[in-house]
Amino acid sequence: MKLILTAVIDGLGTPGDIVEVKAGYGRNFLIPQGFAMPWSPGGEKQIVAIKRARDAREIRDLGHAREVRDQLQALAIIVTAKAGDTGKLFGSVTNADVVAAVRKAGGPLLDKRSVEVHGIKTLGKHRAVVRVHPDVQATINLEVVTV
Repeated sequence: MKLILTAVIDGLGTPGDIVEVKAGYGRNFLIPQGFAMPWSPGGEKQIVAIKRARDAREIRDLGHAREVRDQLQALAIIVTAKAGDTGKLFGSVTNADVVAAVRKAGGPLLDKRSVEVHGIKTLGKHRAVVRVHPDVQATINLEVVTV
């Protein structure tokens, strides 16, 4: 079965790749989960759009990754969330919240899967790790404030 990937699948490929997989794997897992779509000649046009979007987000080389890391670490990132009187959040700060706050602070467009946030459930200062490149990680300082 020939498919066009729409997400990163370990051991298979990246968005925009055309892959050949067994029919059951494609029909029962990849397509229903939204990780792939059936290949068609019209789908080739969508591949171009997917690859263009991926290239816009992708880090070009190690030097560029270091520049992005320095830019991220220099930002003052403020995440807003609802909290109770004791300072505990109603829920927690998610990867998507951090990505939105970085973008709002004037930082680069990040993929939410590259952000690692662990257990931010209180107001105050916290840290998050962003995997900018396989060899480069940025540790960013967050301040969680109430809405």
